[in-house]
Formats: sequence, structure tokens, C-alpha cells
Amino acid sequence: MRLPVTEGLEVKVTGEVIGGLRRRGKYLLLELQDGVILLHLGMSGSLRILPVSTPPGVHDHLDLILEDGQCLRMRDPRRFGLFLWTEYPPDQHPLLRSLGPEPLDEGFDGDYLFGRSRGRRLAIKPFIMDAKVVVGVGNIYASESLFLAGIRPDCPAGSVSKQDYDQLASAIRTVLSDSISAGGTSLRDFVGEDGHPGYFARQLRVYGRIGQSCLVCETLIQQVRIGQRSSFFCPKCQKRHD
Repeated sequence: MRLPVTEGLEVKVTGEVIGGLRRRGKYLLLELQDGVILLHLGMSGSLRILPVSTPPGVHDHLDLILEDGQCLRMRDPRRFGLFLWTEYPPDQHPLLRSLGPEPLDEGFDGDYLFGRSRGRRLAIKPFIMDAKVVVGVGNIYASESLFLAGIRPDCPAGSVSKQDYDQLASAIRTVLSDSISAGGTSLRDFVGEDGHPGYFARQLRVYGRIGQSCLVCETLIQQVRIGQRSSFFCPKCQKRHD
């Protein structure tokens, strides 16, 4: 996978009791008595609870065997995932300690974004996609949030006003909350724990809709490349802030 599985992991976790599960950014933290298993599913990884006797598939990499005869199996076709062990507080781990705030937690608001953006010439879309600024705002959700806030994705982050950042922070919260309620966004192979795809793709307002009419003003949706990523926007509803 992206990094080698921690050496001696099978010894470290044997007999440990799972005490909790939480998330930090895109990382899953499986809390045991004497440490934490740090999981990342990459772009297409998944976890399934299966009987230990279930034969592994070609893309199955690791089983965490449980006392009831089942296992937590990690599948990762693209091998971008991680399965690591740490005995230290996970928030101090090199992969986590520089992460920005969670967008649905207290402390993430327009004031925070405005302060972090001062003096930045970087376009606002990659700015809000930077996990050191805020976690969880991927390419799709950045495009959708900027549309709701009325901000073009290619305008400099440092030129956006405090008022507009208030609207953007609110839009990010709205888009992510709606996506969670819809089970995520399935464009290719993503499915939830129930095996069903995420249905937020049906609610997309601009992402992937190049050449289609804006749902608000009927202007044709345009596409621009920013940082080698496709960005979609309405030239009438979204304004530059140069």
C-alpha cells in the first residue's frame, strides 16, 4: 500500500480490546487499549466485516481477526490506503498533526477562513481543498460550495472579503451536511457500508455539468483547470474578487 504495514502489527494488537472508532480528516482511528490503528482507505478502499473463512480476493490486503470468528478486512484495489499502528496520541502523528479543523465542528467559520487567506494569491478553490486549511473539502464539494457562495473558483483567496468567507463557510457546511444525508457522492465505484451508492451526485449544481444550463440563471456552466483539477462554475452566479 502507500506505506508498509507497521512491522510486528500482529503481535502488537493480539489480545487488544477495541474501545472506540473515530475519524480525523480522511483517517479512521481504531482505538485499542495500548495504541491506535490508523486507517486510510485511499481512493477506492473499503472495510468489511466477514467470516474469517471467507477466501480473500485479489485486492484484499489485510484481516484484523476478531474473537467471534469474524474479521475486519481491508480491500484496496489502487493501493493508496494505509494500515498503521501508533502508541502515541494520534493527533501528534506526522500524518495528522498539521491537519486543519473539521468543517462541521465549532471553530470553523468565516473569521477563520478570512484570517488564513490574508496575503494568499492561491486561487480560492485549491485554498479550501488544502487539508492544512480545512479537512474534508474535496474537488466536488469545493466546486459546489463556491457556487452556493457566489464565488468563482479561480479568484485569489486573499482578495475575498470577510462577508464572502462567512457565506463560503456556511456553504461548505451545507454541502457536506447534504452529502452526508444523501450517503456521499458516487461517480464511479464508491458505495456505503450498506453496499448502496451515494446519491448526492443527483443534487450536484455545477460539478460535471459543463455546457448545461445553470439551475438558477440558465447561463451555461463553464469549466476551468485550476491546479490540474477540473473546476466547474456559473459565470453569472459566481463573481471574481480581484
